[in-house]
Amino acid sequence: MPFVQARRLNLQPLALAAGLLLAGTAQAQSLQDLYDAARGYDATYLASKAAADAAAARTAQAEALLRPTLGLSVTGTQARTELPSGPGPSSINSTTLAAGLQGKYSVYNAANTPTIDKARRGYAAAQADLEIAEQDLIVRLATAYFDVLAAKDALTTSRANKAAIAEQLASAKRNFEVGTATITDTREAQARYDLAVAQELAADNDLRVKRVTLDQFVGRVGVEPKGLATPVALPALPSDNIDTWVATGDDQHPAIRKARLGLELAQLDTQIARAGEKPTLDATANLGGQNLHNSLSGAASTASAVGTTKTASVGLTFTYPIYTGGATQNRIKETLVLEDKARNDLDFARRSVAEATRRAFFGVQSLKAQVSAYEAAESSTKLALEATQLGYKVGVRVNLDVLNAQTQLYSTQRDLAKARYDVVVNGLKLRQASGQLRPEDVSAVNTLLVK
Repeated sequence: MPFVQARRLNLQPLALAAGLLLAGTAQAQSLQDLYDAARGYDATYLASKAAADAAAARTAQAEALLRPTLGLSVTGTQARTELPSGPGPSSINSTTLAAGLQGKYSVYNAANTPTIDKARRGYAAAQADLEIAEQDLIVRLATAYFDVLAAKDALTTSRANKAAIAEQLASAKRNFEVGTATITDTREAQARYDLAVAQELAADNDLRVKRVTLDQFVGRVGVEPKGLATPVALPALPSDNIDTWVATGDDQHPAIRKARLGLELAQLDTQIARAGEKPTLDATANLGGQNLHNSLSGAASTASAVGTTKTASVGLTFTYPIYTGGATQNRIKETLVLEDKARNDLDFARRSVAEATRRAFFGVQSLKAQVSAYEAAESSTKLALEATQLGYKVGVRVNLDVLNAQTQLYSTQRDLAKARYDVVVNGLKLRQASGQLRPEDVSAVNTLLVK
């Protein structure tokens, strides 16, 4: 963001810093550009997407329980039989080729329907996880994006502060040389300048670290984010009623939706366990053929059933579990306890979402108030700096007063920029906490950036 300085300050260092920023943003990327790239690179998001795809495949597997199965088997056998000594042949060589089709269909199995329902709800739970991962990606990326902008602003203010202190140090040295100031002014300015150098180095390192964090989202080096457009127009919340946000979170949050699905899955597990006490009925059908050829001839060959034999059969298989050693009964007890656990998990999810929503709401409200306060403070500190500089020139203020006023102005501008970024990011976090965060919100934030 641009920094408006007091009229009496030397603007050359600030103009140079602004020029560097503009040069760096010539090829800057918007939040939307980086989000589109991160969706295809971020490992956490892609892992959740793969898990959702796997859940879809498991659903298709479960639905196969309602369909018949058909198998083909082919067997070839070569045999040699050594006979006892006698007037006939001493051995028989035979070749058998057999082929068959086996079909099976589950006429009744109490576990089939709840198993399919469980797979479908498992897919819905995976979709909820994917939605959570997508919301998390948006917040993580936006945080890293605006952290870089805040670090750039901090470095710019540090450099501008150092340049202003260097000018004040030079002025103090000149005044001391001509006898209009004491050595104290020079030493105070030197000490403040050394501190400013240290602060600039720290800000520069912080920016490098923040850039690395942003780069890893998209697998690129040297990602340059666009800054907020001026004048800065922070977005308003859709509702200033906290109860509305909490109610929306209870209805829409994917974590609560997943917890509800978890309870339904536990109930379906109980149904599947109870099905272990019920009978099953399967229909089977077989169609096959066998060809036998051997080295015998004549009546002996006919007697050995040489030739092709065809078979066909249809049947029903009824199975009833009489005794399972207590496995089924204890499995039912286990699933009933897991139902209670799932209910408690649902309650915990609802309470956690409500708490997070309230925290995020109050955080956004506080940050918006801080922005207004910092804007007023910026105007006041600029006026205070001008008055202090004038007082120093006429001899009613000392050099330390000017240095303090300069530092206060730059600190206020840095904090104002950070508060504005925090309003944007925490607005996204509020939507995430209430389950309303969507990719469209990235586009909305994108409209606040420099074109």
